[in-house]
Amino acid sequence: MSDPAVLCWSGGKDGALALGALRDDGTPPVRALLTTFTEEYDRVSMHGIRRPLVEAQARSVGLPLHAVFISREDGSEAYAEKMRQALWRERRAGVGTVAFGDLLLEDVRAYREARLAEAGMAPLFPLWGADTRRLAHSFLDAGFRAVVTCVDTDALDGSFSGRAYDGSFLEDLPEGVDPCGENGEFHTFVADGPVFAEAVPVVTGARVLRDGRFLFTDLLPAG
Repeated sequence: MSDPAVLCWSGGKDGALALGALRDDGTPPVRALLTTFTEEYDRVSMHGIRRPLVEAQARSVGLPLHAVFISREDGSEAYAEKMRQALWRERRAGVGTVAFGDLLLEDVRAYREARLAEAGMAPLFPLWGADTRRLAHSFLDAGFRAVVTCVDTDALDGSFSGRAYDGSFLEDLPEGVDPCGENGEFHTFVADGPVFAEAVPVVTGARVLRDGRFLFTDLLPAG
């Protein structure tokens, strides 16, 4: 894969680990980060992270941020069309590969592969198949720092939202909850780590329950 890649980026730990793995390997070179925002909120879809914080992450890792804006009213067809247009823009700019931080979910991988095939692009999953417990601890051992931004309260108590993603967090997870949140139990924001030139300091703000299920903790720039 000699063509440059873009990395799908939500601001969370799996994307940061994927970026680290791609840089360690050196092939393909990562050209940009690709992030989907819900335009009414100006936040990362599902993670709830404010766009300025993601822009700060992109600056720190030294990559441009390519934003795709969707509406909260968009159905699956409208979402698919906006992503199709975004992929075609990347392909015309010379990007041949799209990388993802996915770990285990076969249906998600199959969906991504099908969409990329339509655009004539190759998928890349640098973390695929990793043991999620080992990966979680390797994330911490490498010096990454992250905050939990959203919890699915059907799977995990809401008190976990807003906590630091650290050894204590992992120890407190109940049985059956994936330590990387691979089943959507929680999402994270990475504030520092080996792929960052400088930290992106944040403080926690208000907590909001949406759809009767997802408890978001707002993150604000510190200082």
